[in-house]
Amino acid sequence: MQTDTPWSTLPAREHLLAAAVDTAGAPVLDVVVPVYNEEKDLEPCVLRLHDHLSRTFPYRFRITVADNASTDRTPQVAARLAAVIPQVRSYRLEEKGRGRALRTVWSHSDAPVLAYMDVDLSTDLNALLPLVAPLISGHSDLAIGSRLARSSRVVRGSKREFISRSYNLILRSSLAARFSDAQCGFKAIRREVAERLLPMVEDTGWFFDTEMLVLAERAGLRIHEVPVDWVDDPDSTVHLVRTATDDLKGVWRVGRALATGALPLDRLARPFGDDPRDRAVPGVPGGLARQVVGFCVVGVLSTLVYLALYSLFRLGAGPQIANGAALLVSAVANTAANRRLTFGVRGRGGSVRHQAQGLVVFAIGLALTSGSLAALGALAALGAASGSPSHGTELAVLIAANLAATVLRFLLFRAWVFPDRRTDPTGARPGAATEPRDVR
Repeated sequence: MQTDTPWSTLPAREHLLAAAVDTAGAPVLDVVVPVYNEEKDLEPCVLRLHDHLSRTFPYRFRITVADNASTDRTPQVAARLAAVIPQVRSYRLEEKGRGRALRTVWSHSDAPVLAYMDVDLSTDLNALLPLVAPLISGHSDLAIGSRLARSSRVVRGSKREFISRSYNLILRSSLAARFSDAQCGFKAIRREVAERLLPMVEDTGWFFDTEMLVLAERAGLRIHEVPVDWVDDPDSTVHLVRTATDDLKGVWRVGRALATGALPLDRLARPFGDDPRDRAVPGVPGGLARQVVGFCVVGVLSTLVYLALYSLFRLGAGPQIANGAALLVSAVANTAANRRLTFGVRGRGGSVRHQAQGLVVFAIGLALTSGSLAALGALAALGAASGSPSHGTELAVLIAANLAATVLRFLLFRAWVFPDRRTDPTGARPGAATEPRDVR
């Protein structure tokens, strides 16, 4: 695996087989089984998993039992299995938490592909090779089993089904998550991705999976989903209410961190040239279609906010003051949203400069809208008999003025506030294999 890549980028994905063969004794896959007081289920789980991998997995593998401070005979069972089976090892932690166990074991593993599964083996093991194959081939960065895919076959009670679907609906609506199943205990990740991603994940419990996936998706990493066959374990010891409460707290914490740009997600960027979208096409500006869509969405939302604020401020102020105040507030929010969502600038670097430039764009919009209101007043003065223009007329004029200013605002944002520094004047992307995007 490449290790000389700058901290600001990940190495380009490549097939792992050749590199793994050159490393004597190192497994290609390390499957972690986190356990807490599982003295009865641990041995059947490990024996079944080992048998399946021995028969079906074409590369070297390891099974790591991660004991989360068990108080029963689980540590002794794990130690005995490790002593008898060469491909099994045990790891003891003195604190509970599935996320803590995965972070600890994955951080110390020498395998290029890291996976985990629950000890109950609710997921059919035939999905294991499809889960890790895209990571071995270099196609994807992470892989997850999904119980909510259309072709999945799942046996579980209505209560768990409702909770699972409700939780994923919350993730989609609050964090804009696009993966279908956050909490299926069947996931894998490439080691070089884990080295960068895990230090950003704060949770040490059940929300660990969700936080890891949300950050990976926001960073633009590729997440492969595998439909699974899954049978609910009626003896599960998961406390649903407490877990749901912790998960909601985690959603709020991660959402706030993403909104404020507090996470250095640029460290998870792939080098240019590793993604077909990074290849220059003559005559086609990079990312233009996506930026137009993002700008339009942000523009519609900010226009609604602007109109609501204008109507509110108009109750106690004149049209010019109400227009200026509403436009100022909405402009700051608009610049921040376009910075992150439309032009993909992450982190806090350069945010003050971007806001200052955004205020210049705001001033242009203010001049256009204020000029429109002034022109409306002048027309009303010419026809003095008609009196002052109605509130509806003011809104109609402001909408027309904002639409006229939108095109100019987008061009200024794209060319001046958030220029794409990945291209030279000829349109070619310099240093395609190594140059990260300049977001400072």
